[in-house]
Amino acid sequence: MKIMVMDVIEYTTSDGPGFRTSIYCSGCNHKCRNCQNPQTWNIMNGKPVDVEDLFLKVYRNEMSNVTFSGGDPFYQPTAFAELAKMIKEKTNKTIWCYTGFTYEQILRDEKMSNLLKYLDVLVDGEFVQELHDPDLLFRGSSNQRLIDVQASLRKGKVVLDRHDPFDIYEQCEEHSRLCAAV
Repeated sequence: MKIMVMDVIEYTTSDGPGFRTSIYCSGCNHKCRNCQNPQTWNIMNGKPVDVEDLFLKVYRNEMSNVTFSGGDPFYQPTAFAELAKMIKEKTNKTIWCYTGFTYEQILRDEKMSNLLKYLDVLVDGEFVQELHDPDLLFRGSSNQRLIDVQASLRKGKVVLDRHDPFDIYEQCEEHSRLCAAV
């Protein structure tokens, strides 16, 4: 099976926490205004890459977790599900995925929802220029959500991922609670 790929970037830190291997696919019909990757909209702009070859690239990079981006990976859900399954079965890597679809839209589609069972975090929703906020962590506009996919599937409702390595206030509150208990 092949995925139409624009690029694979190793050791990036912009598509999720820590070092990541980001797989940028081609193909997206959302066509968000001021999209940062409009060259990925046409699926034919990518090149076909075997899922096994992508897996080996991910596997050999021992330091990095994985991000699926694009384009929109949910326009190639079967191939991305196959890749994600291989990653989860043979590594301990986390998988983040960016999509213009909402979590709720994905759940209503059998092929797309199959990919969810292998994802750790889903960044969902189209980029909306009017809601752009450069201070948001790992997303471009405030309508987009960082979703803890596995917790959401277990609970049957959206559970937001609280990953925020910059939340110094939460760390200070926890430190204060621990000190007060002494």
